[in-house]
Amino acid sequence: MEQAPEALDRKQIGRRIAIGVVASALVALFIVILQTDLHPRTDDASVRANYIEIAPEVSGRLVELPVKDNAFVKKGDLLFFIDPRPYEYALQQALSDQEALEQQIIDAKRRIAAQNSAAEAALAGVHSSRTGVKTAGSSIDVAKATVSRSQASVAAAEAQLKLATNDLHRIEPLLKKQYVTVEQIDQANTAVRVAQGNFDEAQAALEQSQAQLATSILRQQEADSAAAESQAKLGQAIHTIDTVDTLMSERPGKAAKVDSARLDLERCRVVAPFNAYVTNMNISVGEYARPGTPLFTLIDTRTWWVVANYRESKVKNIGIGAHVDVYLMGHPDRRFNGVVESIGFGVFPEDGSVTGGLPNIERTLNWVHLSTRFPVRVRVKDPDPDLFRIGATAVTVVR
Repeated sequence: MEQAPEALDRKQIGRRIAIGVVASALVALFIVILQTDLHPRTDDASVRANYIEIAPEVSGRLVELPVKDNAFVKKGDLLFFIDPRPYEYALQQALSDQEALEQQIIDAKRRIAAQNSAAEAALAGVHSSRTGVKTAGSSIDVAKATVSRSQASVAAAEAQLKLATNDLHRIEPLLKKQYVTVEQIDQANTAVRVAQGNFDEAQAALEQSQAQLATSILRQQEADSAAAESQAKLGQAIHTIDTVDTLMSERPGKAAKVDSARLDLERCRVVAPFNAYVTNMNISVGEYARPGTPLFTLIDTRTWWVVANYRESKVKNIGIGAHVDVYLMGHPDRRFNGVVESIGFGVFPEDGSVTGGLPNIERTLNWVHLSTRFPVRVRVKDPDPDLFRIGATAVTVVR
């Protein structure tokens, strides 16, 4: 039987429609593949942001804790306040020690001024004593010369006395024989008495000059002793002169202690360094804070990123600075604008390990080889802090 013309037309139309659908599917597939290559897309992405652990720098009991977990804080808001009393006492002690040092320096300067005056007086005494020694030496020289002259005068007077005595003894026997007169005897006796007087006078002058010499020697000894004593006083005065160098060298240390105490006091009050969310907070007022021990975490809301893991075959189509459409899995109706900041250059190689300095590669190969993914860091230019959360799933499309 021959088919009706209408049935043939319907078959041809159906065949053409099927061919059109297949062609459209191929075209759509080609377009999708082309778009995927030109505009790489992935849902293997997560939201990231900087965060810091807030740890105190001083120890103490928390007396104020105005923030709560998951609360938003602004830059400068008080996070917690540590009991400041021990650090106030430490600052007062440091200031007191610094003031005591300054008073010691003032007292030392006064003492040094007095010691310098004593040293100057001792130095003047040394000069005076040396002058006295020189004067005493000169007096000794004069006294010695006087003694020498007196000794010569005594010798001369003694010789004159002996001569007059001998003359008297020679002429006295001649008086009986009247070879000499009584007048001559009287003159001889007078000569003897005059010579005796001159001798006694010379002897007295000698004794006086010897006494003066002894006095001069004694004065020289006293002057030497005074000079030695003055020199000793000068040496003692110089030795006892202190300097403020030692005390002055303590100034930086005292100032550093004051600054350190003031800094510790300031560290009792901890404020938010930037706008952030508080998270991982499990403490209350009364907690004892220890330096370096985190109390909670702050999430920096100023900058948000999305780390998207792209297949290595797609990385070649991603450039630094390229525009990226960002969608959050929890809010797919919102599109955010991003820009590629960097592309990762390394991931952990899971296809082998290093043994003895050489790679140890497995000899077997899976039938399905998965492409390695590299992280692409995308900075979000218009984030909504109310929607962005660290670890949230995101979808990125590179334009």
